[in-house]
Amino acid sequence: DYSIQFFIGVDGLSMPLVLLTSFLGFLAVLISWKIDVRPREFFAWLLVLQTSIVGVFCAQDLFLFFMFWEIEIVPMYFLISIWGSGRKDYSAMKYVIYTLFGSAMMLAGILVLFFATGTMDMTELPDAVYSAALPAAVTFFILLIGFAIKLPLFPLHTWLPDAHTDAPTAVSVMLAGALLKMGGYGIIRLCINIFPNEAQDYAWILATLAVISIVYGAGVVFLQRDLKRLIAYSSVSHMGYVMLGVCAFSSMSVTGAALQMVSHGLITGLLFAMVGLAYGKTHTRHIPDLGGLARQMPIICVVFSFAGLASLGLPATSGFAAEVMTFLGCYASDVITNIRLFTIIGALGVVVTAGYILWMIERVFYHEPKEQWDGVGDADVLESASIFTLVAAILAVGIYPAMMINMMEPAIARILNLPIP
Repeated sequence: DYSIQFFIGVDGLSMPLVLLTSFLGFLAVLISWKIDVRPREFFAWLLVLQTSIVGVFCAQDLFLFFMFWEIEIVPMYFLISIWGSGRKDYSAMKYVIYTLFGSAMMLAGILVLFFATGTMDMTELPDAVYSAALPAAVTFFILLIGFAIKLPLFPLHTWLPDAHTDAPTAVSVMLAGALLKMGGYGIIRLCINIFPNEAQDYAWILATLAVISIVYGAGVVFLQRDLKRLIAYSSVSHMGYVMLGVCAFSSMSVTGAALQMVSHGLITGLLFAMVGLAYGKTHTRHIPDLGGLARQMPIICVVFSFAGLASLGLPATSGFAAEVMTFLGCYASDVITNIRLFTIIGALGVVVTAGYILWMIERVFYHEPKEQWDGVGDADVLESASIFTLVAAILAVGIYPAMMINMMEPAIARILNLPIP
């Protein structure tokens, strides 16, 4: 009896991510409505991708969790290699290699857990591991590597800029908005939940990598000249906030990290959608070639600017609520000796974020106008409906974050063994 079962369920941690994935999947279809290259196959693979991501968030059995984790590799490969651009075959294969390496590490950790406890039930594993004889620290890091690649955490992030740059717009939206969250979810659901002692013992290592991701991702952005690559590196920086919040092990910081995953999914999904619209009108993402587009595409300009400001944490947007919770929770934590220093350095990343976001918007929309862009069109009715739906979601979470926080807090309290609010 290998204790393998079709066991699915959701709680306050996974439900917001399921809603996020479903929401972005619907908008990805609208964004790709005019695709003219093998459209049926494209939408079929897109549906398989969405199904696999939702399956990861719902699985309560380790084998089922791993199966859904592996399934998403197949649609991602075909979506990038067939409908992508640039070095699409290279980027698709690079993604597969990185993900398979992480999956191999994860499979080894899952087998160790099963052989030591005799169960793959994720609801029973925390208690089963407590009384089992297994190399806990080694198993913790083996699982962590698989999740850190997907997050991605420095220095395991190098697949992300290539995948984003060459993927079609809808795939970039799903990749940044939902697929990266599998890494953060796995760290909280498995690494923190099953190995709380090891997670706290080595939290300083994870916090160091998180701060490096924040600063490095924000700094490298200034060297980018491709709009998609710029936003991809900004994702590395923002997912560092997630890792930093998780490392603090307070209810507020981990809840802020979970809210940051939802917020990043909405905001970065909108940013990639806007890049796709701008590229569809100008047929270039090279920033030096752009300029003065605010006159030709006012709707795209306004929404792009809004998405950029939300990314740097503008009040009344979801980014502000998530970052404030994460930083306040980290600063008040006492798990790591120098957690306040880590928090201050991480908060400085917001300042750098403001710099590159404003630089990008100025160069693309308000720089010296170029005659070649005279007469390019703006977003049509369907495109406007798609992007303003995301704008509404970002404002809704930012103005009333309690609708997410109240859902998340009880589940996170159970994971951290804290009193349930």
